[in-house]
Amino acid sequence: MKPYEITSMIIDDDFDSEEYASVEFTHNKKEYSITLKKADLELINAWIFEDGTSIPANLSDTLIESIREEVKRRI
Repeated sequence: MKPYEITSMIIDDDFDSEEYASVEFTHNKKEYSITLKKADLELINAWIFEDGTSIPANLSDTLIESIREEVKRRI
């Protein structure tokens, strides 16, 4: 079983001449969002949503790599 669950994924085509994948997921009962460059899946940003606001998230490399692999399969 995966340590996270992707709840939504949006591919932004032709945004600022780059394409991005925005992924929302739950992990340890918390809501997160990450944005990856579609071309090489480079991490652009990661956020955690708490108390009605978003703050930068500190995610493990293992978790990010697992999400990258799932995004790659879905694209």
